[in-house]
Amino acid sequence: MIDTKNVKLSVASSPHVCSPVATRNLMLDVLIALVPALCAAVYFFGPRALTMTAVSVLGCEFFEWGYRKLMKKPSAAGDLSAAVTGVLLAFVCPVSLPYWTLLIGDFFAIVVVKQLFGGLGQNFMNPALGGRAFLMMSYPVAMTTWVLPGKWAGIVSANVDGITGATPLSNDFMHSGLLPSGVTVKDMFVGNIGGCLGEISALMLIIGGVYLIWRGTIRARVPVAFIGTVAVLTFLFPKGGVGNVDWMLYNLFGGGLMLGAFFMATDYVTSPVTKMGEIYFGIGCGLLTVFIRYFGGYPEGVSYAILIMNVCVWLLDKAGKPARFGVTKEMKAKAKADKKAAKEGAAK
Repeated sequence: MIDTKNVKLSVASSPHVCSPVATRNLMLDVLIALVPALCAAVYFFGPRALTMTAVSVLGCEFFEWGYRKLMKKPSAAGDLSAAVTGVLLAFVCPVSLPYWTLLIGDFFAIVVVKQLFGGLGQNFMNPALGGRAFLMMSYPVAMTTWVLPGKWAGIVSANVDGITGATPLSNDFMHSGLLPSGVTVKDMFVGNIGGCLGEISALMLIIGGVYLIWRGTIRARVPVAFIGTVAVLTFLFPKGGVGNVDWMLYNLFGGGLMLGAFFMATDYVTSPVTKMGEIYFGIGCGLLTVFIRYFGGYPEGVSYAILIMNVCVWLLDKAGKPARFGVTKEMKAKAKADKKAAKEGAAK
């Protein structure tokens, strides 16, 4: 028997069951997963890769703190979301990008894309990719000046012509249907190629992605659907008479596919929450990536593919809504009619 006389009831607002996983824990896992790719960037591009990443993180944290201070909102520095944005934005920029240009991208990512829409959880697109898209439109030359691996010592000099070169996906090579000369699949996989500082090593990015899946920070549906779609399309439709397998591997390991699939497309805020929605999202990203790489004016399509799919998330979640067991067609029709009648009554 329960002693009802001595029972004490407490009243509190929902949620009554809280998860032990906090935003800070999730963001910390993402930062840890990005460490291998950062190590590869420092190895191939030198210490400037590290300083660029640090500057970007500090810039994002400062802009978030400043905006929220100006708007008299509580500080959000402890959740580490701005730090993740800073690292990812640095990763999708060339190592030769001036610091002041990178800080402009940080400002756009944090203030315009994130905070003006309400802060964490309210932005409709990935802040880092939004910042990159803005920099690509504003400073296209600086954003497409690629540094070759092992040539980082010359970045500090005024003349960088001798240390830059085309990326494998550029118009000189794969965008025109040609495999990059002197670059093997192993080079592409390890990261011994030119490109953005954090997206060159597919190996290190896969290690980070597997870590996130193992930790339960992300689900495998989006990256598997994304990478799988690119693999199938590039295998079935190679360009320039290149072998199917070789063409597929160069497309998988080149550009920002691994970074985008594991770290950008899986963003909680800008990706679907339903199982089928996640699969549709990944397939859509893969289709758009291949389409832009094949037919677009810009050789890399990962960032734009994800941004386009970000604005379709609401529709994908609606299309991927799971079936409700025990609900008949008649019950659905009645609920729909009641909803319509209530709306008409409210209008009157």
